Amino acid sequence: MRDWAYKWLPIIFGCHCRPERSFFLHGKQLPLCARCTGELVGILTAVGSWWLWHPSAALAGSMLVPLIADGLVQLCTTYESRNLRRLWTGILFGYGLTALFFLSTAWVFRQGRDLGLAWRAGA
Repeated sequence: MRDWAYKWLPIIFGCHCRPERSFFLHGKQLPLCARCTGELVGILTAVGSWWLWHPSAALAGSMLVPLIADGLVQLCTTYESRNLRRLWTGILFGYGLTALFFLSTAWVFRQGRDLGLAWRAGA
């Protein structure tokens, strides 16, 4: 499992794996940078908690904003956020993006069901 994670997680996430932007555990760099680690945690949390609670589309969309803002500020200025901020913005982004994916998928299925029922009733 460990070799798989170190090989495939950076590819799946498109992670740069820069050491200065990554966490270390027992002197070994984790397979993803702090932000991508947060995104993975957010995705897994959203998947695991979906049936208990999930945000509205507006709230899920607003969860994307901190990561985007942090990234843009870093791109346009000399500001450099620290790994803990990258982790938390990643968690929010991963959770929000997964919630939007699930909400949109549910919406498409409802639309298809309603269209199918309307077509069946009219036939």
